[in-house]
Amino acid sequence: MSRTFTQSPVPATPGLDALDAVTVAAGSAPDGVQAVGYTVAASGDVPAALGLDREALSRAGFEGKPGSVLALPSASGPGVFAVGVGDDAPTGAALRDAAAAFVRAASRWADVALVVADVGGLDAVETGRVLAEGVALGRYRYAVLQSDSKHVPLERVTFDVAGFEGTAGADGGRLADGIAAGLRDARATVVARDLANTPPGRLTATDFGTVAQELGARFGFDVELFDKAALEGLGCGGLLGVNQGSAEEPRMIKLSYTPHGEATGHLGLVGKGIMYDSGGISLKPSDPMHLLMKMDMGGAAAVLGAFTALRDAGATARVTGWLMCTDNMPSGSSYKLGDVLVARGGTTIEVKNTDAEGRLVMCDALVLATEDGVDAIVDIATLTGAALMSLGQARAPFFATDEALADAVSAAAESADEPVWRFPLERKYRSQLDSGIADIANLGGKYAGATTAALFLEHFVGETPWAHLDIAGTMQSDSDDSWRSKGATGYGARILLHTAATFSR
Repeated sequence: MSRTFTQSPVPATPGLDALDAVTVAAGSAPDGVQAVGYTVAASGDVPAALGLDREALSRAGFEGKPGSVLALPSASGPGVFAVGVGDDAPTGAALRDAAAAFVRAASRWADVALVVADVGGLDAVETGRVLAEGVALGRYRYAVLQSDSKHVPLERVTFDVAGFEGTAGADGGRLADGIAAGLRDARATVVARDLANTPPGRLTATDFGTVAQELGARFGFDVELFDKAALEGLGCGGLLGVNQGSAEEPRMIKLSYTPHGEATGHLGLVGKGIMYDSGGISLKPSDPMHLLMKMDMGGAAAVLGAFTALRDAGATARVTGWLMCTDNMPSGSSYKLGDVLVARGGTTIEVKNTDAEGRLVMCDALVLATEDGVDAIVDIATLTGAALMSLGQARAPFFATDEALADAVSAAAESADEPVWRFPLERKYRSQLDSGIADIANLGGKYAGATTAALFLEHFVGETPWAHLDIAGTMQSDSDDSWRSKGATGYGARILLHTAATFSR
């Protein structure tokens, strides 16, 4: 007798559910609060509430460095923590990191308060934004599949900020408005984390489409799903070629956000959505990096995460997203080295390595975006190991053909504290992609892999201004690191959100 195995359902976005349940407000620490943190700079006055002077803190090994935390003994009442912010005039990034470090240190408690002594030159809105992002992202855990998880979700967070008290700041902004903006921006990252952390057997390309529809209905954007037959009709040979070896159908998920009133422009976002990347016939070795290939859809997850916040951010541009989703699996039907695929628009592509699949699924979307008449395109992908080797896990390389777009991406990255570094599109390397039997090959030479991958993608954007983010190195963190929780980081979601929210052409 045959039996069908079914996995027990779990929430698609458990982190989003947890974020919805927490109350974050400005004001004095309320009665019953379980833990209180006090910010301490590397020099200057120490909050009297800590009951220790700087010399005593130093003897305990606490010097006020950014992100450092010292738990102080307390016989009764709430737990007390000293939280380092570094310089006397902390930056937004330092305050975000401090908030994240505090809620991690106070992980036993659901009701916490952070007393901030000095915000430097930040206004009330920016202060509220970075603090809210810090607590929301720092406390994040993907624990939905752990039956004995000790994770305690936040229920209430209170920010007591000197000089603001929840009222008007130096620029007339309000701390509460900033907190709302921070929770909105954190939502984009949390959604991306949830999806990238989900085991591949529980999130297929089809499942991803269903999640997108649910989020679209809730957060004000339209979702159109394209199945295998529809993709064949569109001539999306890149996505279909990579999908050949999979038992799961591919999906192209088209997201559409339309602002109220006249749009200030039309931005296209393209995300790589390889739900699991085995490497195909060019099989990856079975090492820890292979284990992370459930996150190879991190680019598509970042785009979807950004869309959940566009309406609340008041984005004035029209934004369209293309998420190119499939597994890359080895089987008797897999595409092979030496095959030639035909992308949307007719470009023929010689396959020299089936593990260079991300660029193959994305090229179809880039052509569709240009056909849709977008004013600019930003694509995002866990694309190359060369990105990880060149800049590590803390910073992502990006490429751009347009200076204004490059500046917008750089500014968005700085605002989100998701560091990027612009790489040159070195045209001398373009010949490495030449093919003897097709228009272009999907793999370049031994060196500059991030650059040759970008040059491949550029082939499909024509004259449309374009930027490309390679997040292969930044997609995950091996341990808790400032606002980055262990596991999927959701890197890029807030970059895309901030770029789209300010886009104008």
